[in-house]
Amino acid sequence: MILSPHARPLIDGSQPGRATAPLFGLDERELRPLLDRVALRERDDDGRQHLLAAIVWSMIAEPGDRDAGTLTGALGGVRALEAVIDGTAPAELVRRLHDATGEPLEEAGDAQAAISRLHAALDRWRPRAVARHVHSTLLSAARQAVRVLCPDDEEWPMGLDDLGPHAPAALWLRGDPGRLASLQRSIAVVGARAATAYGESVAIEMSAGLCDRGFAVLSGAAYGIDGAAHRAALARGGVTAAVLAGGVDRFYPSGHDGLLHRIAEHGVVLSEVPCGSPPTKWRFLQRNRLLAALSQATVVVEAGRRSGSLNTAGHAAALGRALGAVPGPVTSAASAGCHRLIREYDAVCVTNAEEVIALHPEGAEMQQALFTSHDPEQLRLLDALSSRAERHTLEVSRRSGLAVARVQAILGALELEGAVVSGERGWRKASGSGLS
Repeated sequence: MILSPHARPLIDGSQPGRATAPLFGLDERELRPLLDRVALRERDDDGRQHLLAAIVWSMIAEPGDRDAGTLTGALGGVRALEAVIDGTAPAELVRRLHDATGEPLEEAGDAQAAISRLHAALDRWRPRAVARHVHSTLLSAARQAVRVLCPDDEEWPMGLDDLGPHAPAALWLRGDPGRLASLQRSIAVVGARAATAYGESVAIEMSAGLCDRGFAVLSGAAYGIDGAAHRAALARGGVTAAVLAGGVDRFYPSGHDGLLHRIAEHGVVLSEVPCGSPPTKWRFLQRNRLLAALSQATVVVEAGRRSGSLNTAGHAAALGRALGAVPGPVTSAASAGCHRLIREYDAVCVTNAEEVIALHPEGAEMQQALFTSHDPEQLRLLDALSSRAERHTLEVSRRSGLAVARVQAILGALELEGAVVSGERGWRKASGSGLS
C-alpha cells in the first residue's frame, strides 16, 4: 500500500529493514535533535526509541485507555507500538499477550472476546499513527520548551503506577522538572468552578497553610476553587502544580493564561496529552484521576451535587488515597457535594490546613511526633510562634507566659531539632515542621 508522505505510517513496510530501524523509520536526522530537546535526560538510540514510543502512545491512545496500558505493560512500549503500526493481526497480538503474561487481554474472557476487543482498539489507534503528526507535535513542544517525562525517568511520579493499565504513557511538562520531587509531598485542593466567596476564602487559607508547612498544592487550574488554590500557593512562595486536560502548549482556560505562566515559572504544568490536543469532556474526567494519583490526599473545598471535583474524589477513594471535604452552610447548594462526600463516602471533615495535613501520611506522623516528643513548655512556646511572621524573644515570652531566659533555652533546643528558625527580626516555626 502506498501512502502520501503527509500521511505515511510510522514504519514504512515498503522499505526493507525499516521496520526494525531506530526511531521506527521516521526521519532520524529531524527527530533526534527534537527528541533530545524534549527529553529530561541524555538518551542513547535505545533510550530515544523508548521515549518516542511513549510519545506516540500518548498521541494515539486516549487518556485512561485500558487496552493501551495492558498492551504496553505486557510487551513494552516499543514492541507494542511496532505491533500496532506494522499491521499485526489482533489474533497474533492476543497470542503475544498470552505468552507475555499467561493471560489474554480479558482475564475472564475467551480468546474471541479478547480478539474483538483488540480489533476495536487497533481501529482506534492506527488512524492516529501518522508520521507528519508526530514530527509537528515534537516541533511544537521543542519550540515552547515543553519536556516529556516517561515511566523510565527517575522523576516519574511513583503514584501514577497505582493507576495500573490506566496510567499515562507519558507526561508533557512546562516548568522546572526539579519541582516534580515536590509531588511526593503534595495535596490536591479541588472544587467547583462556580465557587462562592466562602469557598474561595477557605481554599486560599488552606493552600497558604499547606505551603507554609512545606507541602505542594496540586490542582486543575480551572476557575473558582482551583485558581484560588494556585494563587495562594504562589503568593506564599510555595510549590504548586497544575494538571491540564489539554496540551500544555495552549493554556486552558484562556482566562488563566497569566496564572498558568506563573505556575510554569515557579512550579510545573502537566498534561498526559500532547501539544495541540484540545481539552474535551472526556479528558477533563480522565485528568481528575491524575490529580488523585499524583497527590497523597485530596480535599474538596466546595462542590455542588454535579461538580466535576466529585469525580476526583471518586478516583482518590478508588486509589486508597485520603479524602477530605470542607463543610459549608446546610442551605448552600454549592456545598451539597461536600456534604454528600462526608455523609456517604467516608470523607474526613476538614476546616483548616492542620486538619488537611493530618490526612497526609507524613503529616499524621508529624502531628503524632508533636504530642509525643515535646514537653508542655515547648508546646506553649510553639503556640506563641508564627509560621510566617518572625517574633522577637521578648514577644514570645509575653505570648507564652515563659521567662525570657527560659524562652531562649527552649528556642535553642527546638532550633537543633529543626522545629524553629531564626531570622533578622526574630523566630518563627520552620516550614513543613507540622508544628502549627
